[in-house]
Amino acid sequence: MKITRLTTFLVPPRWCFLKIETDEGIVGWGEPILEGRAQSVAAAVAELGEYLIGKDPRRIEDHWTVLYRGGFYRGGGIHMSALAGIDQALWDIKGKALGVPVSDLLGGNVRDRIRVYSWIGGDRPSETAAAAKAAVARGFTAVKMNGTEELQYVDTFDKVERCLQNVAAVREAVGPNVGIGVDFHGRVHKPMAKVLFKELEPYRLMFIEEPVLSEHYEALKELAHLSCTPIALGERLYSRWDFKRILSEGYVDIIQPDPSHAGGITETRKIAAMAEAYDVALALHCPLGPIALAANLQLDGVCYNAFIQEQSLGIHYNASNDLLDYVTNHEVFSYEDGMVAIPQGPGLGIEVNEAYVHERAQQGHQWRNPIWRHRDGSFAEW
Repeated sequence: MKITRLTTFLVPPRWCFLKIETDEGIVGWGEPILEGRAQSVAAAVAELGEYLIGKDPRRIEDHWTVLYRGGFYRGGGIHMSALAGIDQALWDIKGKALGVPVSDLLGGNVRDRIRVYSWIGGDRPSETAAAAKAAVARGFTAVKMNGTEELQYVDTFDKVERCLQNVAAVREAVGPNVGIGVDFHGRVHKPMAKVLFKELEPYRLMFIEEPVLSEHYEALKELAHLSCTPIALGERLYSRWDFKRILSEGYVDIIQPDPSHAGGITETRKIAAMAEAYDVALALHCPLGPIALAANLQLDGVCYNAFIQEQSLGIHYNASNDLLDYVTNHEVFSYEDGMVAIPQGPGLGIEVNEAYVHERAQQGHQWRNPIWRHRDGSFAEW
């Protein structure tokens, strides 16, 4: 079997899909995307793809090694996201060629289904209590919300109070046993993170996500002892080498690599195994499309430390198109009792609606994350 073509499709709302074709007619799909940098990632896919033409798609580990190590400069969001989508598509081809799901090729499932959570808060959290109550009514047993708006290094306590009021309203709406993740989104600097960690303790959160930016990971040693709430981090880390120092210093309880950013299925599996050795939980990051979610679920099926899965159905980003629009087998993502089954079809287990992908790629997208500023005019983290 030989690879004959790689084609990328930028489709609404903010995704990039990759189709890899072979001379035997077997096609693989991946989702190489870095939100807000889709065109850059697509260009990187084209550069990396030159090497793959004429190669056997089933030599996944070797291809991953060459596409990572074959460039003098390596790593980072764009390179690793391009490699991620290629890797997903190669696993999809291999599974389809053998007639088995990717999870079978990775050793077989350790679970049949995994818990999922619903996003309830937009960029500026409001009315989150009603959204949380609606999510629980739909069967979800866990939700996640943005904790704050923009915060200065040291800010006024009214912004802290606003965060506490939002979280308190959600906790009251859903009761004591529904998991609540609060995402600081890297918007909070260490001085204010200290305040929020202590003040949020009474609400018994499932986790606090990205309490500080990943590049400030050393701050976690000061934050970890302020609360028993688990610390989650990792969507902006892209390789096992990025995660190595985070895990070795022991301040993170949950890692959140994104298999569309962190080198695909091949690399994310290795990151998950590293985390298991440190007794750290896995909650894969995935506010993305159906191909990405399918790849996530194949990993959830085989990673023992996976405990919950992010998914994007109905989130605020998906205004023009949603998760199910691009697949024909909608039942593959049927949520029941707050959980979703690990897909059992060949490859990634989904059937991409290629005609609709082509149609929507005619529109494409130019999604960019918002630019926020503080009252003094200085840049604020979004």
